[in-house]
Amino acid sequence: MKRNPRKVKWTKAYRKLAGKELAEDTTFEMERQRNKPVKYNRELVHKSVKAMQKVEEVRVARQDRFHEARMKRAAKQQNRADQKELETGIDLIEAPVARLHREQQAQAEAEVQPMAVEQAEPVKEKVQAKAVKQKLRIPVEKPKKRVTAMES
Repeated sequence: MKRNPRKVKWTKAYRKLAGKELAEDTTFEMERQRNKPVKYNRELVHKSVKAMQKVEEVRVARQDRFHEARMKRAAKQQNRADQKELETGIDLIEAPVARLHREQQAQAEAEVQPMAVEQAEPVKEKVQAKAVKQKLRIPVEKPKKRVTAMES
């Protein structure tokens, strides 16, 4: 059975097309096959091996950065999906009756809260002023008694 490699998820073609792997990078130039015969030289081979190692390090570093960037976006998407699932399936965690009871208590506290805040404001200002005064006090340390060799 023939399949289109761009539609089969496990192929390199699909992964590059979907942006899951680096598609264009200058480090891939080293991996391409060349059909020209090369005259070998000991120095040239030594330099080529060093260059290939350096290119491999660069390629790995780029792939790591690319993967981290993809995972950062995926983490945001996963958080959004988790949040949505939590909102839709909250009944599995908390009983609807308990949630309704908690909401009613919160509304009752919200109605009582404004009256309490109006009465508590002058007291709150006094407490804050006292705290500022205490912060400004600088503790004075008593000099420590020195112990000489003869006393010990």
